Amino acid sequence: MNSYTLIIAFTLIFTYILKIISNSMNLRAASSALPKEFEGTYDPEAYAKSQDYLVTQTKFGLFHETFDLLLILGFWFSGGFNWLDGFASGHGYGVIVTGLIFIGILILAQGILSLPFELYSTFVIEEKFGFNKTTLATFFSDHLKGVTLGIILGAPLLAGIIWFFEYAGPLAWLWCWIGITLFTLILQYVAPTWIMPLFNKFVPLEDGPLKSAIMDYAKAVNFPLTGIYVIDGSKRSTKSNAFFTGFGKNKRIALYDTLINNHSTDELVAILAHEIGHYKKKHIQKGMIISIVHTGILFYLLSVFLKAQGLFDAFFMDQISVYAGLIFFGLLYTPIEFILSIGMQIFSRKNEYEADHFVSQTFNNPLALVDALKKLSVNNLSNLTPHPFYVFLNYSHPPVLKRIEALRKEVAQLQTDHQTELV
Repeated sequence: MNSYTLIIAFTLIFTYILKIISNSMNLRAASSALPKEFEGTYDPEAYAKSQDYLVTQTKFGLFHETFDLLLILGFWFSGGFNWLDGFASGHGYGVIVTGLIFIGILILAQGILSLPFELYSTFVIEEKFGFNKTTLATFFSDHLKGVTLGIILGAPLLAGIIWFFEYAGPLAWLWCWIGITLFTLILQYVAPTWIMPLFNKFVPLEDGPLKSAIMDYAKAVNFPLTGIYVIDGSKRSTKSNAFFTGFGKNKRIALYDTLINNHSTDELVAILAHEIGHYKKKHIQKGMIISIVHTGILFYLLSVFLKAQGLFDAFFMDQISVYAGLIFFGLLYTPIEFILSIGMQIFSRKNEYEADHFVSQTFNNPLALVDALKKLSVNNLSNLTPHPFYVFLNYSHPPVLKRIEALRKEVAQLQTDHQTELV
């Protein structure tokens, strides 16, 4: 058992234990007493239901994590990777086709083994708590579309990476970095128009008071809004959301139909103001730059470890190959990725506060965002009292009570400042 084996095995087990600890702390932090802020919004029965949803989701998530850990450890230490490599290379194809077979089988096997968990989550848990609207036909259609897109987009990309690292020499990592960056930028541009509509219908928001209010606000903050779309989210779930996607002329603000049905005009404009705040504060651009830099570092480190004999020995491999090295490096990179993910969560939570602050500074009824957040929490059965350690590890958004508290303080400060100016 060499150092690579110890590092990867320790990381897999350590992160698993950490998830158990953080989830246990999160369950213990769940309060049966309804927070005062939500009195009159959350009835006791619905709040109790949210607690049950938290427990059910947590237990199921840990069961899935346990299965995945045992599966990968069992496959690893039984020599599964070496057996699969022998099968893939035994057909006599070149390194690129062999690599596509090797990685394709791993991805396919993972998808098949994950399918029962997805089915149970959707048609048992989400159904039990009143969220699921997905039919079996839609469920399998989504997966078929996802697999097809993966083959059409992912296979050529993977083939290119294998080719560069096999034949392009020491600067292969640089060419791969450039290629992946260009691919990502192009995908960001075409996804709203060509890919996302494969899964959901995007219908332009019809003329009326809501559209007028949104356009008036966008004009007031000098936001060049060209597209407001309604998504048929109710086709799959009763949960609500809104998001900003694309860039340039293809950027879109999208509202779930469930969101429109559950919120007032002021609340919807406040939600859109939050999304515009992300754009105005350049969060999207900053996130993209961080992602590009991260990809470059990843490819450089990959070039260092890709053909390390010790890494292949750790997985009981008879031969070194680029395609297997991609998988093994991914596992070796896990501890770095884990640390980076925590940093990105902190960055993301900071951005959410800034976007909320933008609403308080630019919208004439910022407390409408408070009402919207409360309704979203109730409709989605969100956990109102997560443990800080669980938030630290997992939350991309601050807990809703923290966001509401910050918004109320900002609004109160603005009112005080305004009264001081009048005096």
